[in-house]
Amino acid sequence: MTAHRSKAASLAIIAAAYVVALAAAAAWLMWGPDTGRLWLDTLIADVVGTVVVFAFSRAYRNSSFYDAYWSVVPPLLFFYWWSRSPDPDTVRCVLIAVAIGFWSVRLTGNWLYAFPGLHHEDWRYPMFRERAGRWEFVVDLIAIHLIPTLQVFLAMLPVYVAVTTPGEGWIWLTATAFVVAVAAVALELTADVQMHRFVASRRPGEVMDRGLWAWSRHPNYFGECGFWVALGLFGVAASPGDAWWLFAGALAMLAMFLGASIPMMEARSLQRRPGYQDVVDRVSRFVPRPPRKARV
Repeated sequence: MTAHRSKAASLAIIAAAYVVALAAAAAWLMWGPDTGRLWLDTLIADVVGTVVVFAFSRAYRNSSFYDAYWSVVPPLLFFYWWSRSPDPDTVRCVLIAVAIGFWSVRLTGNWLYAFPGLHHEDWRYPMFRERAGRWEFVVDLIAIHLIPTLQVFLAMLPVYVAVTTPGEGWIWLTATAFVVAVAAVALELTADVQMHRFVASRRPGEVMDRGLWAWSRHPNYFGECGFWVALGLFGVAASPGDAWWLFAGALAMLAMFLGASIPMMEARSLQRRPGYQDVVDRVSRFVPRPPRKARV
């Protein structure tokens, strides 16, 4: 099923896939075996939904079916946990709801804006499948679908702790986490707008080194990591004794961006735009800082 479809038609198909996936996940939560652990029940339901999305990816030969799942599911996990928690702290939950809602709207909106239709697929996915050879089915299922789901779920566990732990906890840290989360997503949103404006008017071979992109080659990834760190802070604010593991998800995100996403994107940019080497020489790779002076 590779025919060229309009953006509207493509989005309708993806929306239908997500409705089916979420219905399957909800069915598991309602009628599946009860493990006695809320986090485990929702993890299994999340995996069930992911497998449904994977089935659509295979049917339409396009793994970009999964892309928006990253930002659609976390708010649903949060609200389900909140609804099932017997004694949640309302103020903390409201602040988390605003932070996650802001993040989800920004990321999903950015995907909606940039997604041209099902004739397009993220350039990394065919590369993964081609390299896998006869194991491409397994790589598609595990590397492109299941691992990201598990990674996001791990990064959401501090929210689970924050929602299911009674009491106010460290109010000052809850406020700090909220400020960090909103600031991180605002940084991402600013970077998105600047990049979209650049793409709309750029000349062939031109590279982006303006605004936030003059201070970091990947300000959106920096902001994304900041958001997941903020979720860890929400968890610590509710349960300080669990601080030793609550940033595991944020660290996994950081490892993915620094160890995989950024190197792959930079290699592609250098191959397609020779002028990008000058940006590499002047602009910080990840953490924003003033750019170096251009070489003479």
